[in-house]
Amino acid sequence: MLAEVKLKTLQELVSQSSKEDLIWMSGYLAGLAAHQSGTVAAPAVAEAAKPAVGRITIAYGTETGNSKRVATDLASKAKKTGINAKVVNLDQYRVTDLEKEEYFLTVISTQGEGDPPAGAQKFYDYVHQTDKQLPKLKYSVLALGDTSYPLFCKAGEDVDAQLKRLGGSPLVPIQKCDVDYEDEANAWFQNVMQTLTSAGSSAAAAPTAAPAAAKKTGKKIYSGTILTNIILNDVGSNKKTHHIEIEAEDLAYEPGDALGVVPKNRPATVEAILKITGISAEEKLTHRNSEATVQELLQDKLNITYLPERVVKKYAEVVEQDIPATRIDLLDLLRIYPVKDAAQFREVLQVLEPIAPRLYSISSSLEAHSGEIHVTVARDEFRINEELLCGHCSDYLSELPEGTAVEFYIHKNSQFKLPAADKDVIMIGPGTGVAPFRSFLAERDAVGADGRNWLFFGDQHFVTDFLYQTEIQSWFETGVLTKFNAAFSRDQKEKVYVQHKMLENAKDFYEWLNSGAYVYVCGAKEPMSVDVENTLLQIIGLGAGSSPEEAAVYLEQLKEEGRYLKDVY
Repeated sequence: MLAEVKLKTLQELVSQSSKEDLIWMSGYLAGLAAHQSGTVAAPAVAEAAKPAVGRITIAYGTETGNSKRVATDLASKAKKTGINAKVVNLDQYRVTDLEKEEYFLTVISTQGEGDPPAGAQKFYDYVHQTDKQLPKLKYSVLALGDTSYPLFCKAGEDVDAQLKRLGGSPLVPIQKCDVDYEDEANAWFQNVMQTLTSAGSSAAAAPTAAPAAAKKTGKKIYSGTILTNIILNDVGSNKKTHHIEIEAEDLAYEPGDALGVVPKNRPATVEAILKITGISAEEKLTHRNSEATVQELLQDKLNITYLPERVVKKYAEVVEQDIPATRIDLLDLLRIYPVKDAAQFREVLQVLEPIAPRLYSISSSLEAHSGEIHVTVARDEFRINEELLCGHCSDYLSELPEGTAVEFYIHKNSQFKLPAADKDVIMIGPGTGVAPFRSFLAERDAVGADGRNWLFFGDQHFVTDFLYQTEIQSWFETGVLTKFNAAFSRDQKEKVYVQHKMLENAKDFYEWLNSGAYVYVCGAKEPMSVDVENTLLQIIGLGAGSSPEEAAVYLEQLKEEGRYLKDVY
């Protein structure tokens, strides 16, 4: 029997330990006892502590960094149990190694229209195209996604199906996770570890029952009120960029996070659909386990604009007509290929998908704008068949007048956060890419951070497109901004972009990097972020006098240290 003080210490340690920690401690204590007594530890205890496998691979595909963080955390837990876990990014994984794998876990997110992350595309394509069988592969997939989107965890589902097609045996069934993924990810991995640490490797070949679903906290939906909705561009600009301020209670967000909003459909469009189909607006229907009136479905819940080809194909099956593959609004589809009656339109409603939320970088700081959240929204205009159209959500938000109620949620972005207050930051954000950096600067100003700040901003014209000009100039004059460079591409004969301003300041830029500065890039993925990264490699090569290969290694080190961060779209 332990003395009371020792027992208390042991109980405190146990209460703070995971199941994997307890398994390891069990084996460790059994080993100590055996060594001191000169006897062999009891077989049952030794078997419980010893993993049945020695090595696993955890491969991740990520866009925002969540999958990487999960994979790294899971590898750490595996190592505590005595399993050697190799962590690898799918963009660096040799696909030919897959046939050599025995225990393979993959953590993969889903982007856009059910696509894998860009870095995982090569692996994704390989498992779809190859016919090479993988009879010894034992695998499991952890899929990260967002239930607000129609193709929830589609990339993970596809990888799981292909590995199974190639002869792989699931260790445990695929686990699909919503945005609050931590509990589900841990439950899935605990189930994997129970399989891997079972006595004998034969147990690993058979899938076990999926762990009980962890309780989901879900997204917190805020109800806010529009305080301000103004256009930042001056008269004569080719653009319409809206600065929108929303007031709401109990707000909780950090600089770098995004605001998620589900746009509503235009009432006039809904009325036209009701008229052309003859269905009653007040009729109640069940759609994906939720009951609502037809009016509510069409106005608040279902996507009726720019339908994807997969939905148009399902519509064609319902109305039994030959419709070419295309993207088209529901109202136009109904006019060209009408439904027979209201009953057939009820079938159409069942194939429509929910409205996908849109994310906008938050451009405010709670430290500086208490009780408020601000976003910077570019009204997206484009032409299809000579018709001028607007992006669904940017059109919706830009037309909300002051005093209007609006619902939204906070999308956390743990991979785009400010460093410690004494660290230097370089921010590169042309156009609406400046949004999170307004948040960064407001935060650092409000808390009195003493790290240096350097902003690169770009747009078309100085006179009409200098977003947040007054604030930026004030931050520069008061010393919050140590350095500021602007590139207005159309104000001279030769176009000038932010990457050109970076190169002009290559010497200072490299000195900041060498002294530990963090680099942030926000805005268009292509071509902006690609051009910026290529210029960054040039700057490193010039500053260090190194080869392109050595510059690439330097940049990779910045990424590994979390000092080169991108939020691009």
